[in-house]
Amino acid sequence: MGFVTENPGVLTTIQDEGRRGYEQFGMSPAGPMDLRAFHTANILVGNPAGESALEATVLGPVLRFDQDNVIAVTGADMGPALNGQPCPMDQAVAVKAGDLLELGAAKTGCRAYIAFAGGLDVPLVMGSRATALQNKVGGCQGRKLAKGDQIGFRTPNPGLPLPRTAPVPDLGGREVTIRVVLGPQDDAFTSEGIQTFLSRPYTVSKDFDRMGCRLEGPVIQHKTDGNIISDGMVTGAIQVPTSGQPIIMLAERQTVGGYTKIATVISADLPLVGQRKTGDVIRFQAVTVEEAHSLWRDFNRELEELKTNLDRPRSTQPHPVQPGGIAYKVTVNGRTYQVQVVKHT
Repeated sequence: MGFVTENPGVLTTIQDEGRRGYEQFGMSPAGPMDLRAFHTANILVGNPAGESALEATVLGPVLRFDQDNVIAVTGADMGPALNGQPCPMDQAVAVKAGDLLELGAAKTGCRAYIAFAGGLDVPLVMGSRATALQNKVGGCQGRKLAKGDQIGFRTPNPGLPLPRTAPVPDLGGREVTIRVVLGPQDDAFTSEGIQTFLSRPYTVSKDFDRMGCRLEGPVIQHKTDGNIISDGMVTGAIQVPTSGQPIIMLAERQTVGGYTKIATVISADLPLVGQRKTGDVIRFQAVTVEEAHSLWRDFNRELEELKTNLDRPRSTQPHPVQPGGIAYKVTVNGRTYQVQVVKHT
């Protein structure tokens, strides 16, 4: 099998990279809120980066394993513990049948990811295993995990060579700057409205879920009002209705919308939005499309380098130890080195 859910936490869902090609029918793409942490977790356990994994929000789950495997926990620090002992984050960890993994309340960030070598055995729906809560499809019967749910591993790999570690990410503090590309309806706002949007802080409200993040702050002034003929929506679009309060559309956004969109969060910064909590402060900074493309290439290059470093063949030849020396394996930024400490007299 895989694991049994002893406690599901507040909101734990099965996600993969998302459901593409069905937005014309009103189907949300879903997928992870923090793509960086999600991809990192999968890379750590030797999976394709888009493999199915768990996303936990605010308060994590308690899982009892009934099959050996390798797991990794990334993203928000929910103080993971394995059999009552601290479980390292951003590192592949071997688990045995009978082991208990517990995640608590998020100390930093908002969403944690648990990846399992070989992925999760849930049905493909429209080519994806992602849970779309709004559409009630995918994952575990289109819903969040519940107590007693049994989820299997598809192709577990308990023999994955360890150690495998990743750099600890910066999830941002209680105030972050999010980069955006202005438009497509930025011409619907006054110059004062644009200036307000780019210079003033906005606070994450209680209305924040996988569909969108409603912000509270200074009113963004329209030339007339915030209504338009409904048009297509993308993840990261920032709608501003007539109230002048911005809403960032996220993983389970609707596919069309009838409010003016002042800007779009760049893809490389969407993970920062996904890790915000109620009360956090967001400021916006405008960048060009070319800058956004460059930052997205950097984002993907870092993940590709992590995968390359972790998957590099390792030498099976033992390193000789000098008399009086002690050999250690040291992992730095995903690379493992053989070092030796020798006492000199």
